[in-house]
Amino acid sequence: MSKITKDGGPVSMLECMMLIRAYEDKVNVMQAAGGGAGTCTSVGQEASAVGVVRALGEDDRILTNHRSAGHLLARGADAGRMLAEVMGRSTGYCKGKSGSLHISAKELGVLLTSTIVGGELSLATGVALSKVMLKESGVVACFFGDGAACEGIFHESLNLATVWNLPILYVCENNQWQAYVHRTETMVGDHVSEWAKAYGMESRTVDGNDVEAVYQATQEAITRIHQTGKPFLLETYTYRLRGHFEPDDQAYVDPAEIAHWRTRDPITQLQQRLLARGEIGTAGIAQIEARVAAAIEQAAAFAQNSPFPDASELTTDVYA
Repeated sequence: MSKITKDGGPVSMLECMMLIRAYEDKVNVMQAAGGGAGTCTSVGQEASAVGVVRALGEDDRILTNHRSAGHLLARGADAGRMLAEVMGRSTGYCKGKSGSLHISAKELGVLLTSTIVGGELSLATGVALSKVMLKESGVVACFFGDGAACEGIFHESLNLATVWNLPILYVCENNQWQAYVHRTETMVGDHVSEWAKAYGMESRTVDGNDVEAVYQATQEAITRIHQTGKPFLLETYTYRLRGHFEPDDQAYVDPAEIAHWRTRDPITQLQQRLLARGEIGTAGIAQIEARVAAAIEQAAAFAQNSPFPDASELTTDVYA
């Protein structure tokens, strides 16, 4: 049974980030070998996922987008069940019906993974409103990208959340690319956090490649939501190191840009910082790498040995 994962310290967060990277690398290998459909990865954005999700409590709810693997794994999702879902197997979180881009896990509080750009923004408003009406505790964390921030629903959602005083933590993972178009071609200014001010909403931009900074900023944002009863927008300024949709040769990206952001790889940065602080040694990092590799291979074996859904399941869970 999956268990919601919370904080655990920087070494624990490093291991989670390395697990996410290994998982998505495995999905890419499986996809290239014909073992699964193409997918949208979040390689390079692991610090944003881990830093935010590890700061959430069990009563908090998550709605996310097509780059959701990091959010799910950081929340405690089982890699085997996730890979089974990617491969369309019945042991997956959604019985093999969602593929890699629509995985939800109610038991972990991950209510939605939407591939509609900005789709989670509208639904997060409704989830948060229900929490208020039912007098439930916790906040609603809504993950979206800079591309979704350029959609009209972004403004509609922020406006209603402010008017209705909804406990929403908007998390804009600004990874610089909107599918195959650079954000500089579609938006004014560098930071989506500035746009929230038009609605009187508190906001902040944080280095999305620094997991400790993201974790602290998220904690502070959630505290403000509880104190004020109002929504908050946190922008994690990061970068997507792989293409929009696998397979993707990234021929449309300036190689110098990718090279620059590789020097800011969130996993490498945290490893170097922990080594410098004496919180881990090279042997410790090697041990994590071995554990992560073994866990992913075990997960892949579980998925590959799992059955496909029975034909009788074809119309189960279909509501229209």
